[in-house]
Amino acid sequence: MSADDVDPSAMFELVIVGGGNMGAALIGGLVDAGVYSGDQMAVVELRAERRSELVQLFPTVTVTESVPPCRGAVLAVKPADTPAAAAAASGAGANRVLSIAAGVRLESIEAALGEGVAALRAMPNTPALVGKGVAALARGTTASDTDVAWAESILGAVGIVEQLPEPDLDAFTGVAGSGPAYVFLVAEALVEAAIAEGLAPSTAERVVCQLLLGASTLLDRDGDPAQLRAAVTSPGGTTAAGLRVLEEHAVRAAFGDAVRAATVRSRELG
Repeated sequence: MSADDVDPSAMFELVIVGGGNMGAALIGGLVDAGVYSGDQMAVVELRAERRSELVQLFPTVTVTESVPPCRGAVLAVKPADTPAAAAAASGAGANRVLSIAAGVRLESIEAALGEGVAALRAMPNTPALVGKGVAALARGTTASDTDVAWAESILGAVGIVEQLPEPDLDAFTGVAGSGPAYVFLVAEALVEAAIAEGLAPSTAERVVCQLLLGASTLLDRDGDPAQLRAAVTSPGGTTAAGLRVLEEHAVRAAFGDAVRAATVRSRELG
């Protein structure tokens, strides 16, 4: 719905500032989960072409160029644009704001919001685009339990939520924020290895995709990755042979180093 079709005095329950992939994922998840109806939300997007796309995707959600009057807002913009977006949300009447901008600390968000507005900060990951995300949530100095529950209801529409102290968001970023890329790298390597052993590329891709889906589903159901690994590793068998090579190449240590490097970089960017 274009902003031209809406009463200019309307007060929205939630405004998403930023209509990119993550902002759109949140809108879709919130509507599908029944947290908000489309007419209770607006999305702010500066690019005209993207606004047209959002109108087609979410015909009952107001799509606009500026922040309309609202009770709450999610900042889904680039880090450099976050202070201005926070100030705009506060000026539009928001009394609680959730930022999902990477690396922007609560102190900066609170300074841009001014007094009387609760700030929360989250780090979601890209599987939120398919409703399977995990997000870390940190509360600001004045955020109440009610504010936290509000933020959890938004993030929970596209995955699960872990409440953490803000300093722990860097470690979360190192493992879960960057983690999908680690998994995709594993998928690439397995596809390449399968092709090298004679499988057709299309077959290798299908097999590896289903392998990762099936393994992650088992892990979600049963937990305890060490036990699951042991259950499929017969002494002297094929799996044991493959795992032995991975251990010889220090794959476990490499993942640890990757998480550490990403965590350090997250702290530097903050």
